Amino acid sequence: MKDIIFTIGCEYGSGGPDIGKMIAKKRNIPCYDRVIIDRIIEETGLSKEVTEMADAGVEIRGRSKALSNTASPSKYAILTERVVYLQTQIIRKLADRGPCVIIGRCADHVLRDRTGVCNVFIYAPEDRRLEHIMNALKVSSDAARVLIEKNDRHNHARYKQMTGTYRGDRHNRHLLVDSSALGLEGTARLIEDFAEAMFQG
Repeated sequence: MKDIIFTIGCEYGSGGPDIGKMIAKKRNIPCYDRVIIDRIIEETGLSKEVTEMADAGVEIRGRSKALSNTASPSKYAILTERVVYLQTQIIRKLADRGPCVIIGRCADHVLRDRTGVCNVFIYAPEDRRLEHIMNALKVSSDAARVLIEKNDRHNHARYKQMTGTYRGDRHNRHLLVDSSALGLEGTARLIEDFAEAMFQG
């Protein structure tokens, strides 16, 4: 197997995180998702509240109670910029460790100048996304629809804030794939095969 870094962007409910974890398990490489990266950010002194505000595209000027008392004064006037800066540095350091899967967090943009990276965006029809969320979270179709709308809004705002472009822009990815066509396992195999062919030789 080639030493490849996979970045997985996805629509909420398309199964992107599950697919990323399948790839990581098959290749025996680390998988870094939102929870892991946000936990590292919190360890720097920025609270979960600030990270969530940044996700929603909320601009937080000046110092805030959301900052830990132990955090050193930021050189940034806008705390959301500090979240972006920390996230960028963390993703680069994780990639420096070697082959891995990084889910979300604008990793395709952060690693855009690095070789050996396969940038993938996973999407699915709304009915399949609803079905996936209902089954995974045991919620009603109405609740699943609200979650899709909320997460799509936040994810689009976050990506636009950090990159100046849009999450599903084909120019930012090497592969866009509908996970409903082959299912989660089939999509994982397709992505692996594509990446291996992409870096063959």
